[in-house]
Amino acid sequence: MTYIYPAPGVTGSESTLKVHHTSSSADSSGLLVPALQDVTVNNANDVFTWQQLDNGSKRNIATTATNSISGNIVLDQTSFFGDGNNSATAASQGIFGLSKNKTKVEFNLYFGDTDTGTAGKRVTGTGFITGLAPSVSADAPVWVSPITITVDGDYTVAAE
Repeated sequence: MTYIYPAPGVTGSESTLKVHHTSSSADSSGLLVPALQDVTVNNANDVFTWQQLDNGSKRNIATTATNSISGNIVLDQTSFFGDGNNSATAASQGIFGLSKNKTKVEFNLYFGDTDTGTAGKRVTGTGFITGLAPSVSADAPVWVSPITITVDGDYTVAAE
């Protein structure tokens, strides 16, 4: 068995999330989401349920899925608000701008290397950044925010 081992803090083998304005071909450099605290990949199939007169139990069939990627980030001013350049790039608009402007993004989530040191898998797709809710408190004196990418369509899984 080969486990996925994201090796926090080890450059090149940690889990990373990168977003591109519209597509990676239109925005080749993209924006690497910094200070990712945790990440969850959600693939929730909807289920159609019905009952029949000849059966004491309900019947189910899976239908379309709702996909999303969510996590929490420690806010970096430049990546959150953009670098100030007036261009159609993720780095220019920042995470907040991509969400506020309802920009469809292409995302690329690298799961991390395996425990044997081989390169891991990527999950890619397109979607919209939602769910930003920055907060700060005396106990957590840096701004943190949840982040969700609501996926438009299916995930694609690829090798590193």
